Amino acid sequence: MKRRIASLLLSIAVIGTLIGCGGASESAALAGETADTAESSSATAEESAPESLDSAAESAEIEAESGEAEEADEENYETGDASLDDPGNQDEIGENEILVVSFGTSFNDSRRLTIGSIENAIREAFPDWSVRRAFTSQIIIDHVNKRDGVKIDNVKEALDRAVDNGVKNLVVQPTHLMAGLEYHDLEEEVMSYADAFESITMGENLLAEDGDFEEVAKIITARTAEYDDGETAICFMGHGTEAESNAVYAKMQEVLTADGFENYFVGTVEATPSLEDVMAAVGEGEYKRVVLMPLMVVAGDHANNDMAGDEEDSWKSQFEAEGYSVECVLEGLGQQPEIQELYVEHLQKFVESALAE
Repeated sequence: MKRRIASLLLSIAVIGTLIGCGGASESAALAGETADTAESSSATAEESAPESLDSAAESAEIEAESGEAEEADEENYETGDASLDDPGNQDEIGENEILVVSFGTSFNDSRRLTIGSIENAIREAFPDWSVRRAFTSQIIIDHVNKRDGVKIDNVKEALDRAVDNGVKNLVVQPTHLMAGLEYHDLEEEVMSYADAFESITMGENLLAEDGDFEEVAKIITARTAEYDDGETAICFMGHGTEAESNAVYAKMQEVLTADGFENYFVGTVEATPSLEDVMAAVGEGEYKRVVLMPLMVVAGDHANNDMAGDEEDSWKSQFEAEGYSVECVLEGLGQQPEIQELYVEHLQKFVESALAE
């Protein structure tokens, strides 16, 4: 988006000034520090979050959330009351813990209604287990802490908290949509703590098996059934990645079409199918209205700006420019009780396995 390009140009200008003032040796040092900072940030995945990501998408998501933080400061966005959300960073955990790991979002209401609701559903399903939270995006963690005074653990902090509290059985449940590079990076970090627990297990992402695609398709079509009037194209916006895991979006499209939902379309912000692909497909029909909804766990920066924003390159603006009436549904997947239950179902076998060891 335009604000991100402007931010990048400003950063380049500042570095150029420092190079001019400091000479070659200082320039090299600055470049090294910048690279180290970027590497640290990338270790951090939708709605957006947003819901998921490989390296290229991971960098784009970090940039998006950084833009989200800047815009929240500059425009004083009202994202909800942070005090209503449980950061899940309590001690006195007990011997059994489920650690729910998400990329995160600084949109307070969406965080509570999506990630928070998933965590609560897991608490209800496994009352003998303590449920705690970790985010992978340090940018979001720092922004929420600075803006709202709410501290959310990163993955290392959450794992160290479990160790310090004497947890014996740990199950880590990611809320990622796909098993991309971030999922595997998380798995590697988690398993580096294998010797610290009697048992430690990594759960599955949301779209892990063929049956998950069918279940999610049923959930999202039921949620949007009120818009399915024969004159409306219902479009879902995913994040997207340049890596192989991006195939989940094409597969979801195939499932929707095979199930008879030919007026449902899936696209991405960062990869393919692109907005242009989705608009071309919609244009082949005789639709008068378009409904937009994120195919992400949270409705964060991508959903609020790239999808529903007023800038001319947002999905909403692009469809309106083509003459469609547009309605945006700002709900992350995690807000749906059926999606929450799907995470619970995924967890069941890992919890049983942990206790059996």
